Amino acid sequence: MWKKVGIFSLSLTLAFGLIGCGEPDNKTVEAEGGKSSEPVQIKYWTDDRHDQEYIKELITKFNTTNEDNIQVELTVMSENYTQSVDIAFSSKQAPDVLRLKSANTQAFVKKGYLAPIDSYLDDAMKDKFASTFIDGVNRFDDKLYSLPNTGLTLRLVYNQDLFEKAGIDGPPASLQEMVDDAKKITEVGKSEGIYGFALNFKSPKQAFDRSIREILSLSGYQGLGYDLKTGRFDFAPYSQVIEYFKQMYEEGSILPGAETLDIDPLRAQFAAGKIGMYLSFSTEPGVYQDQFPIENKWSGALAPTIDGQIKGTSEIVSAGTWLGISNESANKEAAWKFMEYMYGDEILTTYHESGFGIAVVPSIVEKAENPNIAGMEGFLIGEHDSLWPTSPSVTPEGAGYADEFFKYMLEGGDLQKITETLNTRYNAALTKAVEKGEAKVTPNPTFDPSKPQGE
Repeated sequence: MWKKVGIFSLSLTLAFGLIGCGEPDNKTVEAEGGKSSEPVQIKYWTDDRHDQEYIKELITKFNTTNEDNIQVELTVMSENYTQSVDIAFSSKQAPDVLRLKSANTQAFVKKGYLAPIDSYLDDAMKDKFASTFIDGVNRFDDKLYSLPNTGLTLRLVYNQDLFEKAGIDGPPASLQEMVDDAKKITEVGKSEGIYGFALNFKSPKQAFDRSIREILSLSGYQGLGYDLKTGRFDFAPYSQVIEYFKQMYEEGSILPGAETLDIDPLRAQFAAGKIGMYLSFSTEPGVYQDQFPIENKWSGALAPTIDGQIKGTSEIVSAGTWLGISNESANKEAAWKFMEYMYGDEILTTYHESGFGIAVVPSIVEKAENPNIAGMEGFLIGEHDSLWPTSPSVTPEGAGYADEFFKYMLEGGDLQKITETLNTRYNAALTKAVEKGEAKVTPNPTFDPSKPQGE
């Protein structure tokens, strides 16, 4: 563990490529709440790079216009964000404000890194964000730790030119249609290196969490194998979907070499017109505008469902959180004033309209203009999109569900036995997590997948 400040700062700079923005540190003359002749320094850490120029502009404006003599210093990390935060807290060098995401908020709360923000919210802010409070996402043990800004929708991304070439009228509504369409595209394009389907199977979990997860939620099931009605894991619905993926693989409709394909090489192949369709997040339009220019006609559409019937809603992921306050900050009031500024209507609206993310705050969604990015119209939040309750995060003994199902997809085997074994191992891990107080389970027999947050 690095204990010396100099070594800590140098190590982070060299290892993680930090980018700073803001005024140099100055010692605060008096405790927060009193008048000071020198500014109150606030450090904000984030691992977002796609919006950093915009965030720098916002911070510059805040630093020059706020009446409370607060100066915010921005640090953008290129990688290993969570590890950097862990090191910072253990070394008493934690930032005052942190970028929070669904993947790290729960762990940060458990480690005591975050301060509750309930007491800072006035009635207007409570009304503005009330419908977005989600247990296990931004609220833990009835305490609120963050507020949302944007979320990610998941869609089927498809090449319209290839669909037309194969005589397909539109995106598939059912999994069987997806299998059939992938086969048709491959048949007419294989001689040119064109295949109907692909995913970034270099990481099976990443591949399935951007595809099967969405197929299941629209089909009426929680997308990560957890049954919200019973409070137990049940991978039977998951196994239904994997059968169709296996069929595409066996029929040769999946891009050869997809087993080792990462997401950016996949995008490059799609931009080159070599892939008919795949499933991914609402980040894709920005990627094709900035990283992989695309000349083919393409679009995003709702994912297919198991039987072609929409029985649930498309889950909006990575929503519910954005900024949080460090529990170790000596300047929590000042940190909140910066957060309050960042959560203002003008900033949230511009963030959405600039294409940095899709707004999930209802009042912002109602008034914001659509981002001016080609292809984004297919990813915007609509009547079939909503937030879902979280599922417990557990680590079972042995391989995870994604690796087990991917192995079956490639090699075959006894799918029923694989599914039952996964259920046994995951539920055993869940029982242990509950006994240790690491997870909470509340079965909801009346859960309605068409209204997952009970709207």
